[in-house]
Amino acid sequence: MAIPFNKPHLTGKEAHYMYQAVYNGKLSGNGEFTKRCQHFFEERYGFKKCLLTTSGTDALEMCAMLCDLKPGDEVIVPSYTFVSTALAFLREGAKVVFADSMKRNPNLDAETLESLITPRTKVIVPVHYAGVACDMNAIMALAQKYNLLVVEDAAQAIDSYYKPSTTSSHNGGERFAPSGENPRKGAMKPLGSIGHLAAFSFHETKNITAGGEGGLLVVNDERFIRRAEIIWEKGTNRAEFFRGEVNKYGWVDMGSSFLPAEINAAFLWAQLENLDEIQAKRKQLWNIYHERLSNILERFAPSGENPRKGAFTLPDIPSYATNNAHMFYLILPSLEARTALIKYLKEHEIMAVFHYLSLHSSAYYADKHDGRALPECDRYADTLVRLPMYYDLSFEDIGTICNIIHKYYIKK
Repeated sequence: MAIPFNKPHLTGKEAHYMYQAVYNGKLSGNGEFTKRCQHFFEERYGFKKCLLTTSGTDALEMCAMLCDLKPGDEVIVPSYTFVSTALAFLREGAKVVFADSMKRNPNLDAETLESLITPRTKVIVPVHYAGVACDMNAIMALAQKYNLLVVEDAAQAIDSYYKPSTTSSHNGGERFAPSGENPRKGAMKPLGSIGHLAAFSFHETKNITAGGEGGLLVVNDERFIRRAEIIWEKGTNRAEFFRGEVNKYGWVDMGSSFLPAEINAAFLWAQLENLDEIQAKRKQLWNIYHERLSNILERFAPSGENPRKGAFTLPDIPSYATNNAHMFYLILPSLEARTALIKYLKEHEIMAVFHYLSLHSSAYYADKHDGRALPECDRYADTLVRLPMYYDLSFEDIGTICNIIHKYYIKK
């Protein structure tokens, strides 16, 4: 039987709650299920204000609007990311300055970040690739130093955390804790709670979904809360009207139709009720992958040589990050090696896929890029392969996948 790359998980309550939403007579959004979901995120993760959106892309576009960018303003974005991360800010007229990835994992390289900052820089957008935290202490220290906004692209990072006490660089105390906590106490901070703004995705490929599409805007800086609600409600102050704070509502700002339908919120609520179970299973699957593939790697790199020269490299989780088991990926030595492995797996009905192409060299942006080489982004674009990873994947499925990979390297 074929093993797909992804399969959305159903808890069994989705249709029931969608039925409730239909018969509650409130389908257009911001009803009972929308409020339940938003409250869940605010209570569980300490986010100041949460607003459901129709997609993670829409959440990023709201972030960009809230940054109030002017022509010529610069926004630093990793090149190894989905196009939505950059596009949200380009739509606001900003210039995107692409940053390279780290050598150890695809996240933005915080050590080279300062060299990209100019007097025109207004925003830094760290992307927590595979749900693994960027070095947020270092990033927030630079934001503090240069008076910049930080927008966390946490599309893949639901239920993942940053451990500031374990990173040696830029320990910055209270100013890095929008929720009022002091990172020096050693408490882990949920991803999405550290920057001024954050965006999550509930696309069907994510750990939890809102029925195929969905997203969440997180506002951690109180300055942006009122305007976020207005942008969310098509540029009107309707949210204030429904709370009885004004006696009528009207068009007061820019905005769009970012609010999802209530049936999407109902679907998401069924997933949120089972978040702990979903996460526990995904982490089990991730750990089995890691153990089995570590054993294979040991066989083909017994001398302790650099894995880049051998079969593959396993995912890297820095000491300051937790793992939410969003993805299991391998880094191959070359484009040719990756292509051959994907082809072999497909021949055995296992759907493994590559991921992003570097945005700085894309057809749309290549002539707008400043010409800097971003070798790590290009390396991941050529060599990273994602293995099947979803809740309904069985332990036996992982055994099959790992056995096929083992046979591939024996054959080689």
